[in-house]
Amino acid sequence: MANAASGMAVNDDCKLKFLELKAKRTYRFIVFKIDEKLKQVIVEKLGEPTLGYEDFTASLPENECRYAIYDFDFVTAENCQKSKIFFIAWSPDVARVRSKMLYASSKDRFKRELDGIQVELQATDPTEMGIDVIRGRAN
Repeated sequence: MANAASGMAVNDDCKLKFLELKAKRTYRFIVFKIDEKLKQVIVEKLGEPTLGYEDFTASLPENECRYAIYDFDFVTAENCQKSKIFFIAWSPDVARVRSKMLYASSKDRFKRELDGIQVELQATDPTEMGIDVIRGRAN
């Protein structure tokens, strides 16, 4: 089912992998890409549970937009182990304008398909999604 605003469908694999991350914690992160030829959002990369935040940020292209999910583990002030599922809309300033518009217009529809996102972050450069930002938004 395509979205009138952007015409982007969401590949079933996206929802499947997200559910695996959410329920079974099979992955630490998932990077999604809009395939303009297929006119749909597809899974580009899956991060193993052992990978860290640096591995995640390194898997985002410097000059192209992406959507990403990151499962962030942290310990609260009360010493409770918790995790939050972040949705990150990566839209670097140097990306093509058409690409930025496409990702922006498809974002809400895509996000609705993934039930269980707890925090949303929009980043145009790496500092806007640094680990300190993630930590701050998790609490």
